[in-house]
Amino acid sequence: MKISAPSDAAGGCAHEDAQPSRRRLILRHLLRAFGTGPALVALVILLLVVLMALFAPLLATADPIAIAPAERLSGSSANHPLGTDAYGRDIYSRVLYGARVSLIVGAGAALVSVAIGLVIGVLAGYFPAVDSVIMRTMDGVMAIPSILLAIALISLTGASLMTVMVAITIPEIPRVVRLVRSVILNVRSEAYVEAAVTLGSPVRRILMRHMVPNTIAPLIVQGTFVFASAILTEATLSFLGAGLPTEIPSWGNIMSEGRSYFQLFPGLVLWPGIALALTLLSVNVLGDVLRDTLDPKMAKRT
Repeated sequence: MKISAPSDAAGGCAHEDAQPSRRRLILRHLLRAFGTGPALVALVILLLVVLMALFAPLLATADPIAIAPAERLSGSSANHPLGTDAYGRDIYSRVLYGARVSLIVGAGAALVSVAIGLVIGVLAGYFPAVDSVIMRTMDGVMAIPSILLAIALISLTGASLMTVMVAITIPEIPRVVRLVRSVILNVRSEAYVEAAVTLGSPVRRILMRHMVPNTIAPLIVQGTFVFASAILTEATLSFLGAGLPTEIPSWGNIMSEGRSYFQLFPGLVLWPGIALALTLLSVNVLGDVLRDTLDPKMAKRT
């Protein structure tokens, strides 16, 4: 939601007084949006996934990496509610711990890409001298398919959780940069910003008071989509064998290992696939709700 502000010379008090009421209005719209319909279902699903990840050691029925050849490819039982894989590992426990990996990768990629993209985007949007260089660099990174770039980085540095997070985050940064730059360019032409520049306000004050606050709402929405995209990319990389090693349970490598036995034991692929699909669907639904609530154009329609 675009936050307009008067110049430093006049109207400052009115701007300060208007902010709390505007925030309350946004909060009221968010509570109303998340309180009913698909958004509420998506929020409950995502909370359940978060609880699964946080309390995985308490909820798990077995060590997710413990191999038991005598129990390989067994059906559902009291000790193994969802059965076991080809190495005798408990599928239920591995799905629980896989939620941890997905949430860590998604949250890490979203936070880092938004933080770095915000800084670079502000520089590109406010300082024309570096705009061309920054944006051509971002265009070059975006020209490379994200999966191929991630595979190349992982193959050069080796597969680990940190490496996968870095490889997934880098392709997301240009998208955040372009978003922030567009917001900064729009706000820069506003009358109150031009007045602040004319009055000689420091650049840091102009950026922190008038520019950066306008990027918060779009960045929140973009962060949710980066979150979902990172989870899907990690699962894709692991499914292809280019992501996390098999000793680290993730939904992608659980499905990759189970696809050879899908016809006999479809649960090896279905259970992590269902968890992945529900998580992605819930994050995307919440992102759509945030976009519709924080976007002033959507607000005018309602």
